Amino acid sequence: MRAAGKAPPGTSGPGRVGRRWQRGPLPDTSFRIATLPMDLIGFGYAALVTFGSILGYKRRGGVPSLIAGLFVGFLAGYGAYRVSNDKRDVKLSLFTAFFLATIMGVRYKRSKKIMPAGLVAGLSLMMILRLVLLLL
Repeated sequence: MRAAGKAPPGTSGPGRVGRRWQRGPLPDTSFRIATLPMDLIGFGYAALVTFGSILGYKRRGGVPSLIAGLFVGFLAGYGAYRVSNDKRDVKLSLFTAFFLATIMGVRYKRSKKIMPAGLVAGLSLMMILRLVLLLL
C-alpha cells in the first residue's frame, strides 16, 4: 500500500515530469543597484547630521541651530526608515538632502570653510545622487 499523496516511482508527481525534475524559472539577472534590506547609508547620514548639530551646539551654543539640526536629522532618519520599507519612497530623504545641500552650500560659498558647511553640502549632494539612482 502506498501513502496518501505520494505518487508511485516513475510517474508524475509534484515537481517531477516523468523521471526528471522540472527546472524552475531562471533568476532575474538584470542590472540592479546592490541594496541592503535596511537603508544603512541613509541612517548614517541622519546620524551624522544629528551628531553634527549637537557638536555645533557644544562649541558655539546656538540653540536655534541645535533645534534645526535635530529636526533635519530626524527627518533624514525618518526618510531612511521609509526607504528601508520601500526602495522607491525617496521623497522625504530627497527633500531633506536637497534642503541641506542648499543651505550648507550657501554657507560654504559665503565662508569658504570646508568644515562643516562644505562637508555637509558635499555629503548631501552625494546622497541626492544615490537617491536618484535608487529610482532608476
